[in-house]
Amino acid sequence: MKSKIMQYLPASLYLTLIYLFFYIPIIILIIYSFNKAQYSLLWHGFSLRWYEELFADTDLWIAVWHSLVLGFFAATAAMCIGSLAAVSLYRYAFKGRQLLYGMVFILILTPDIVMGISLLILFSFVKISLGFWSLLLAHITFCIPFVVVTVYSRMASFDEYIFEAAKDLGANDVLIFRRIIIPLLWPAMLAGWLLSFTLSVDDVIISYFVTGPGFEILPLKIYSMVRLGVKPEINALCSVTFVLTLLLVIISQVALRKKP
Repeated sequence: MKSKIMQYLPASLYLTLIYLFFYIPIIILIIYSFNKAQYSLLWHGFSLRWYEELFADTDLWIAVWHSLVLGFFAATAAMCIGSLAAVSLYRYAFKGRQLLYGMVFILILTPDIVMGISLLILFSFVKISLGFWSLLLAHITFCIPFVVVTVYSRMASFDEYIFEAAKDLGANDVLIFRRIIIPLLWPAMLAGWLLSFTLSVDDVIISYFVTGPGFEILPLKIYSMVRLGVKPEINALCSVTFVLTLLLVIISQVALRKKP
């Protein structure tokens, strides 16, 4: 028994240190969101003042609403387009299919600053004014590759004879897509939607290049606020955001849990 404990102790200690490295800064941030002091790193007492100021900040909540709306539409469009692209790349044989699939990974690995500048040049060339629509198109663009990879990986685990059996029973491609592919793919599509929504709400660099003065989103609002120093109000906002993210993770895990 002692030898088994000593055998697994290094791995457990290693994982513990990694998780502490990840979560200790978040825990400290949440604790200091209740600190009474405005700028000091010393604890001056418990206070809900910063949460009160946070919920009273109208401009900040407008930015939050803009980010949520943008993330919802970007994630939904990326999920639909990316899922159709993944199904096409998996099911249909055409010239250049492997090249197109490889280019999906190139888009994932492309630095954000390169994509941001290229999209800015594109929008300027086609005369699209910077604002909601430029942000939406940009967010859909960088979210699609992640959906394609997620859904394609799910399809690769399918038994390919399912589609042949459906065709033998008289089903066409549309019926196969509605009755077979979508029910089997919905967990991957939901995962792609959640990933796209997170990427959209969290993006700063690409949004910085393609945003306009009339539509401010939360990441850029926070970026402009922290340039003058991290205020406890920002700590409170980040704490609320973390709690909402935690709730989304719990909901996704419950939705994707296999029924006994």
